[in-house]
Amino acid sequence: MSHVNKSAHPFDKGRLEALLSRRFFYAPAFEIYGGVAGLYDYGPSGSTLQANIIAEWRKHFIVEESMLELDTTIMTPAPVFETSGHVARFADWMVKDVKTGDVIRADHLVKNVLEARLAGDKEARGQAAAPAKEDEKDKKKKKNKTAKAAAVQLADDVAKSYEVTLAQLDNFSGAELGELCRKFNIRNPDTDNEVTEPQEFNLMFASSIGPTGQHPGYLRPETAQGHFLNFSRLLDYNNGRVPFASAQIGRSFRNEISPRAGLLRVREFTMAEIEHFVDPQNKSHPRFKEMRDVVLVLLDRHVQSSGNTTLIKMSIGEAVEKGIIANETLAYFMARIYLFLLKIGINPDRLRFRQHMSNEMAHYATDCWDAEIQNSTGWTECVGCADRAAYDLTVHSARTGHPLVVREALKEPIVTEKEVPEFNKKALGKTFKQDAGVLQKHVESLDEAALSKLKSELAEGSTTIIIDGKTFEIAPDLLRVERKTFKQSIREYTPNVIEPSFGLGRILYTLLEHTYWSREQDVERGVLSLPPVVAPTKVLIVPLSSKEEFDPLVQEVSSKLRRAGIFSRVDDSNTSIGKRYARNDELGTPYGVTIDFASVQNKTMTIRERDTMDQRIGSIDEVIATVTDLVEGNIDWTEACQRLPAYDGVQAIES
Repeated sequence: MSHVNKSAHPFDKGRLEALLSRRFFYAPAFEIYGGVAGLYDYGPSGSTLQANIIAEWRKHFIVEESMLELDTTIMTPAPVFETSGHVARFADWMVKDVKTGDVIRADHLVKNVLEARLAGDKEARGQAAAPAKEDEKDKKKKKNKTAKAAAVQLADDVAKSYEVTLAQLDNFSGAELGELCRKFNIRNPDTDNEVTEPQEFNLMFASSIGPTGQHPGYLRPETAQGHFLNFSRLLDYNNGRVPFASAQIGRSFRNEISPRAGLLRVREFTMAEIEHFVDPQNKSHPRFKEMRDVVLVLLDRHVQSSGNTTLIKMSIGEAVEKGIIANETLAYFMARIYLFLLKIGINPDRLRFRQHMSNEMAHYATDCWDAEIQNSTGWTECVGCADRAAYDLTVHSARTGHPLVVREALKEPIVTEKEVPEFNKKALGKTFKQDAGVLQKHVESLDEAALSKLKSELAEGSTTIIIDGKTFEIAPDLLRVERKTFKQSIREYTPNVIEPSFGLGRILYTLLEHTYWSREQDVERGVLSLPPVVAPTKVLIVPLSSKEEFDPLVQEVSSKLRRAGIFSRVDDSNTSIGKRYARNDELGTPYGVTIDFASVQNKTMTIRERDTMDQRIGSIDEVIATVTDLVEGNIDWTEACQRLPAYDGVQAIES
């Protein structure tokens, strides 16, 4: 089996983007109208790749964890997001160029300028590798991009302060971001103009429902609220039992301030979200033992707050024991997220879990870890795993009066004794008239100790109660305090929610970066090493000739692959076999089968593996059985090579 050197050429984002555009993985939406920033259309390959990622997500989470799937509406009445806190707090900080009025997201501006200065400092110190030589056409493509910072050496303490600032960046408030812009003289890099003080900008798209415009609404920025509002129905469907999880895959919308990072920052995107409802007194997970030895790369909040980015490798079992991850359920989902990302082809060496610092935490979260994937722009959050506590269910319950609670029968009833005030309401009304209600409410709000004291005072005769400076004299015939026994056989509580939330477009893009490389012998020959589980096409069928005698065999092979559930495509274009394979290497197709003249005579067929370009030969049925096992993950290419002999490149035909 050939050895493949995938790192012979440095990663070239320009080449990857050209490939993705040429092969129509995705493209700017409304392109012939000039396009709109942050909106993209997926082409055939991109759509199928996303559909395959979603299919694997469904298997990995919904099927394996027995989750309840939902599909709730995108358009949402304003009161829902007023209650959830999104209207008041779902916002980012933006600054404007004082001369041009261009709008830039404040934290991104600080990050990009300081990172560019640090890169310039490294170059000036001779620490940075010389940039790869660019083709003329690449230079032309880049002429509209922001110029790189000049190679200027920084004083050691300045460079250190930049690094500390970047490590803590997500923790800064709007005012602090404005202070950083002044302190470090941060300007708009496109114009070198100063920028305004940061202002808050709500990220939700506002709309209205109905013809009169009287019912304001929003396009949802997350799918989560649909889960919470249907909690009572979900609980009932699950026979009143907790824990359980609901899951939803659907579109969400965020009116991003200045989306300039392709699929990494868009205004309309597909999310996959899980809401795992759990008893607040018991956040253990029944399957935690299966995952406890999974080792994750962690960046906790204390390390970041100290201005550092040191990563630690630790099993989730140890992380929970040491209190680094708050509970078993949160840790369990982090491990499951990690395994899912590896399964679809994310490089584990470029994946970490970063804990949110206190200031950046969403208004609804008590703890949150992001699965961040490294790519050409840095580390990007692709999955958030938050402990939302009881926030959402509590606020919606309070607003609507609909109890979003679990009522659980206790195995052993809890017997308690407590002091209970009993009023002679008729006499109380006569004596205190309009103040009777205030007095009653006050006494009922007293704790056990205060009621015991009141009881002993009434045993001696009349007593006085002072409320807001007003004195009431209470006689024993108006109020008695008696000790009563209570038997509680039902426990009522609001469950907590652990929420893994996946941005599928970000995962898809980082996957494309992680799997892209160029052939050692020819930098122009790009390859996407997508795992078969997500590759848009699993098998390419290549007939050597367009002669009619090949047609029945092509149809037979297509039909047999279809029956085996393998998605295949026929490439019968007139170009050479090499070009046809190269074209499909760019599409990430893992296997190719060639039907040649020997196939017609001997019913044999060759199979080619994308990365190694190794070819093997066998009978048509043997090759189809082997490729089926390869695609389904039952065997790898090494095992396939043990089944099928190497192809020597010569067609075994009788002349």
